[in-house]
Amino acid sequence: MNGTQKLAKNTVILFISQFLGYILGFFYIMYSARYLGAENFGILSSAIALTGIFGVFMDLGLSTFTTREVSKDKKLAGKFLGNTILIRSILSSFIFLIIVIFVNILPYPPIVKNIIYIIALSTVFAVAADIFNSIFQSYEKMEFRAIGQILNNFFLLAGALIAITFKFDITGFAIVYLIANLLFLIYSATACIRKFILPKIEIDLYFWKWALLESLPISFAILFSIIVFRIDTVILSLIKGNIAVGYYNASYKLIEALMVVPIVFSTAIYPVFSKLHVHSKDSLSFSYNKSLKYLIILGLPIAAGSVALSDQIILLIYGAGFIQSSTALKILIWAIPIIYLTYLFRILLISVNKQKLLLIILSICMIFNITTNIILIPYFNYLGSSFATVLTEFLSLVLSVYFISKNICKIEIKTIAIKPVIASFFVFLVANYFKNNLLIAILLSTLIYFGILFAMKTFSESDLIIFKRIFNRE
Repeated sequence: MNGTQKLAKNTVILFISQFLGYILGFFYIMYSARYLGAENFGILSSAIALTGIFGVFMDLGLSTFTTREVSKDKKLAGKFLGNTILIRSILSSFIFLIIVIFVNILPYPPIVKNIIYIIALSTVFAVAADIFNSIFQSYEKMEFRAIGQILNNFFLLAGALIAITFKFDITGFAIVYLIANLLFLIYSATACIRKFILPKIEIDLYFWKWALLESLPISFAILFSIIVFRIDTVILSLIKGNIAVGYYNASYKLIEALMVVPIVFSTAIYPVFSKLHVHSKDSLSFSYNKSLKYLIILGLPIAAGSVALSDQIILLIYGAGFIQSSTALKILIWAIPIIYLTYLFRILLISVNKQKLLLIILSICMIFNITTNIILIPYFNYLGSSFATVLTEFLSLVLSVYFISKNICKIEIKTIAIKPVIASFFVFLVANYFKNNLLIAILLSTLIYFGILFAMKTFSESDLIIFKRIFNRE
């Protein structure tokens, strides 16, 4: 299997698993939000956001660093696995204690504090599972990671249905997260040990120092990225309360679901970029620019169509009790085509060992995001958070294009995007006209979109060659 086919295989496997996972997650969010209501759903969302930020310190970028280094030399797998297990065990214990202290400083009521404690423990399990998932990714065996993701989402949905059936309160839903992540950890550890490598448990202080220093720029990059994605929920909960968080996160969860495309593609292409950086700079540039083109083509029509169909989407998923989330969705959805590109930019920078540039971009965006949320939320409530998110992602895009064009390769977004922009305008028109029939609106606008792209000769001969190689099994 050549490199193109291996990338295609891993991308398809991850996409299918993420698609199935998000289908399960879709029903989990739908049932849990409807059952809990805006306020309790907001409490759960606040706990997940806060512990997600602290969760970065439990990993410190070691998963991404492990993937990068082991993909270059598989002989290092056992050493990396054994040492990072010990490092993260120490980090997780310490950070859990910090969470407990921090939460008791904030003016949260007791029920919210208890939920945060439970979700924090579930985060410990999730971070531990990433140790083993980094090995799957470095070996480019994405099917093992894919199975784990599907199982995790299945456990969440099954647990939510049980909680609803037996009329559990919000604490029961938090425990569902805990159990699901524990089972996810057990699967990941078992699959890694049985199919790949036994961890070489050792205390190599020289290795610890080297690994932590090398992964530190990555960890800060991940931290700043997580803060950009999560801090709005924390600030919103402190300024406007849990009901506002519930309305905001109802839309935000849909944005997270739509991020499956760049997450899957970036996860699959990360080890490829890392190897091409060492062996072939020309191939790296070609693969990067083609990836950029395809992500633009996928991202723009999603935003255009969702603006036209936001009311129908919210009513279908959450019911009339969350209709206030529709306006937030119309704003937030414009972050999607931008995120599709910035995800790829971040992976490229890490692959070519330009973590410091990524750190500069994300630190600027983090400060900007916190500032705009603090300024906008008091005046515009959860819509202020929506505007802050889109503005932050746009700033990230501008900075990424500048630094990559200056240090790695030239990016011609305008040239690539013009035809998808034109086709996406027609997506909005068609979706808006047929918005009373959601299925017809989606199917017809999709057909028209790709029809216009082909009519404008958007796909070049090299694109067709790539498609043929992907589906050629010989």
